[in-house]
Amino acid sequence: MNPDLWVPALFIGVGTLGIVVPVIPGLLLALAGVLIWAVDTGSTLGWVVFGVCVGLYAGGLGVQVLLPGRRLARQGVGTRTLVLAMVVGFVGFFVVPVVGGPLGFVVGIYLVERVRSREGAVAWVRTKHALRAVLLSMGIELTVALLIAVSWVIGAYLTWRSAR
Repeated sequence: MNPDLWVPALFIGVGTLGIVVPVIPGLLLALAGVLIWAVDTGSTLGWVVFGVCVGLYAGGLGVQVLLPGRRLARQGVGTRTLVLAMVVGFVGFFVVPVVGGPLGFVVGIYLVERVRSREGAVAWVRTKHALRAVLLSMGIELTVALLIAVSWVIGAYLTWRSAR
Protein backbone atom coordinates (compact mmCIF):
# COMPACT_ATOMS: atom_id res chain seq x y z
CA MET A 1 0.00 0.00 0.00
CA ASN A 2 1.34 3.42 -0.95
CA PRO A 3 1.94 6.07 1.71
CA ASP A 4 -0.50 8.31 -0.15
CA LEU A 5 -3.20 5.81 0.84
CA TRP A 6 -2.15 4.48 4.22
CA VAL A 7 -1.58 7.89 5.83
CA PRO A 8 -5.16 9.07 5.11
CA ALA A 9 -6.42 5.59 6.05
CA LEU A 10 -4.58 5.88 9.38
CA PHE A 11 -6.10 9.31 10.00
CA ILE A 12 -9.59 8.04 9.19
CA GLY A 13 -9.13 4.92 11.34
CA VAL A 14 -7.75 6.80 14.34
CA GLY A 15 -10.47 9.43 13.91
CA THR A 16 -13.15 6.76 13.97
CA LEU A 17 -11.57 5.28 17.09
CA GLY A 18 -11.52 8.79 18.55
CA ILE A 19 -15.29 8.85 18.57
CA VAL A 20 -15.36 5.98 21.03
CA VAL A 21 -12.34 7.30 22.99
CA PRO A 22 -13.41 10.93 23.46
CA VAL A 23 -9.90 12.33 23.90
CA ILE A 24 -9.20 12.36 20.15
CA PRO A 25 -11.16 14.75 17.88
CA GLY A 26 -12.70 11.94 15.83
CA LEU A 27 -14.56 13.42 12.89
CA LEU A 28 -12.07 16.23 12.40
CA LEU A 29 -9.24 13.73 12.19
CA ALA A 30 -11.14 11.62 9.65
CA LEU A 31 -11.87 14.73 7.60
CA ALA A 32 -8.20 15.72 7.81
CA GLY A 33 -7.27 12.31 6.38
CA VAL A 34 -9.53 12.90 3.37
CA LEU A 35 -8.06 16.40 2.97
CA ILE A 36 -4.52 14.99 2.96
CA TRP A 37 -5.56 12.52 0.28
CA ALA A 38 -7.32 15.21 -1.80
CA VAL A 39 -4.26 17.47 -1.67
CA ASP A 40 -2.00 14.54 -2.54
CA THR A 41 -4.06 13.44 -5.53
CA GLY A 42 -4.68 16.98 -6.70
CA SER A 43 -7.48 15.67 -8.89
CA THR A 44 -10.98 17.00 -9.34
CA LEU A 45 -12.31 13.70 -8.03
CA GLY A 46 -10.24 14.08 -4.85
CA TRP A 47 -11.69 17.51 -4.19
CA VAL A 48 -15.22 16.35 -4.97
CA VAL A 49 -14.83 13.51 -2.48
CA PHE A 50 -13.48 15.97 0.09
CA GLY A 51 -16.47 18.26 -0.56
CA VAL A 52 -18.86 15.35 -0.06
CA CYS A 53 -17.10 14.49 3.20
CA VAL A 54 -17.33 18.11 4.41
CA GLY A 55 -21.06 17.99 3.62
CA LEU A 56 -21.42 14.73 5.55
CA TYR A 57 -19.52 16.27 8.45
CA ALA A 58 -21.71 19.39 8.53
CA GLY A 59 -24.91 17.38 8.21
CA GLY A 60 -23.79 15.02 10.95
CA LEU A 61 -23.05 17.91 13.29
CA GLY A 62 -26.48 19.38 12.61
CA VAL A 63 -28.25 16.10 13.32
CA GLN A 64 -26.05 15.55 16.35
CA VAL A 65 -27.09 18.89 17.82
CA LEU A 66 -30.79 18.58 16.98
CA LEU A 67 -31.79 15.04 17.93
CA PRO A 68 -30.12 14.45 21.31
CA GLY A 69 -30.62 18.07 22.38
CA ARG A 70 -34.36 17.97 21.76
CA ARG A 71 -34.72 14.69 23.59
CA LEU A 72 -32.89 16.04 26.61
CA ALA A 73 -34.91 19.23 26.67
CA ARG A 74 -38.15 17.20 26.61
CA GLN A 75 -36.96 15.16 29.57
CA GLY A 76 -35.93 18.21 31.59
CA VAL A 77 -32.17 17.69 31.43
CA GLY A 78 -30.53 21.09 31.01
CA THR A 79 -27.37 22.19 29.28
CA ARG A 80 -25.85 23.13 32.63
CA THR A 81 -26.28 19.54 33.79
CA LEU A 82 -24.35 18.25 30.77
CA VAL A 83 -21.58 20.83 31.14
CA LEU A 84 -21.07 20.01 34.80
CA ALA A 85 -21.19 16.29 34.03
CA MET A 86 -18.51 16.76 31.36
CA VAL A 87 -16.32 18.56 33.89
CA VAL A 88 -16.74 15.70 36.37
CA GLY A 89 -16.08 13.22 33.55
CA PHE A 90 -12.91 15.09 32.56
CA VAL A 91 -11.63 15.00 36.13
CA GLY A 92 -12.68 11.35 36.42
CA PHE A 93 -10.65 10.51 33.30
CA PHE A 94 -7.46 11.49 35.11
CA VAL A 95 -8.42 10.09 38.51
CA VAL A 96 -9.36 6.65 37.15
CA PRO A 97 -7.65 6.28 33.74
CA VAL A 98 -9.85 5.33 30.77
CA VAL A 99 -12.95 4.21 32.70
CA GLY A 100 -13.08 7.34 34.86
CA GLY A 101 -14.30 9.58 32.04
CA PRO A 102 -17.57 7.81 31.31
CA LEU A 103 -18.01 6.89 34.98
CA GLY A 104 -17.47 10.49 36.08
CA PHE A 105 -19.89 11.70 33.41
CA VAL A 106 -22.65 9.42 34.70
CA VAL A 107 -21.97 10.30 38.32
CA GLY A 108 -21.90 14.00 37.39
CA ILE A 109 -25.29 13.85 35.69
CA TYR A 110 -26.79 11.98 38.62
CA LEU A 111 -25.39 14.36 41.24
CA VAL A 112 -26.51 17.51 39.42
CA GLU A 113 -29.97 16.09 38.79
CA ARG A 114 -30.18 14.86 42.37
CA VAL A 115 -29.47 18.37 43.65
CA ARG A 116 -31.93 19.89 41.15
CA SER A 117 -34.83 17.52 41.75
CA ARG A 118 -34.08 16.47 45.35
CA GLU A 119 -35.42 13.01 44.46
CA GLY A 120 -33.25 10.02 43.68
CA ALA A 121 -35.77 8.38 41.37
CA VAL A 122 -36.21 11.51 39.22
CA ALA A 123 -32.44 12.02 39.09
CA TRP A 124 -31.90 8.44 37.97
CA VAL A 125 -34.56 8.69 35.23
CA ARG A 126 -32.98 11.90 33.92
CA THR A 127 -29.53 10.30 34.08
CA LYS A 128 -30.74 7.42 31.93
CA HIS A 129 -32.22 9.85 29.40
CA ALA A 130 -28.96 11.80 29.27
CA LEU A 131 -26.98 8.60 28.70
CA ARG A 132 -29.30 7.58 25.86
CA ALA A 133 -28.82 10.99 24.29
CA VAL A 134 -25.03 10.71 24.57
CA LEU A 135 -25.11 7.23 23.02
CA LEU A 136 -27.35 8.53 20.22
CA SER A 137 -24.90 11.35 19.61
CA MET A 138 -21.99 8.89 19.46
CA GLY A 139 -23.97 6.69 17.09
CA ILE A 140 -24.61 9.62 14.78
CA GLU A 141 -20.93 10.54 14.87
CA LEU A 142 -19.87 6.94 14.16
CA THR A 143 -22.29 6.76 11.24
CA VAL A 144 -20.86 9.95 9.77
CA ALA A 145 -17.30 8.68 10.26
CA LEU A 146 -18.15 5.46 8.45
CA LEU A 147 -19.83 7.39 5.63
CA ILE A 148 -16.69 9.53 5.32
CA ALA A 149 -14.55 6.38 5.25
CA VAL A 150 -16.73 4.77 2.58
CA SER A 151 -16.68 7.96 0.49
CA TRP A 152 -12.89 8.06 0.70
CA VAL A 153 -12.54 4.37 -0.22
CA ILE A 154 -14.77 4.85 -3.26
CA GLY A 155 -12.81 7.94 -4.28
CA ALA A 156 -9.47 6.20 -3.78
CA TYR A 157 -10.66 3.23 -5.81
CA LEU A 158 -11.91 5.43 -8.65
CA THR A 159 -8.64 7.39 -8.64
CA TRP A 160 -6.63 4.18 -8.72
CA ARG A 161 -8.86 2.78 -11.45
CA SER A 162 -8.47 5.87 -13.67
CA ALA A 163 -4.68 5.82 -13.22
CA ARG A 164 -4.45 2.29 -14.66
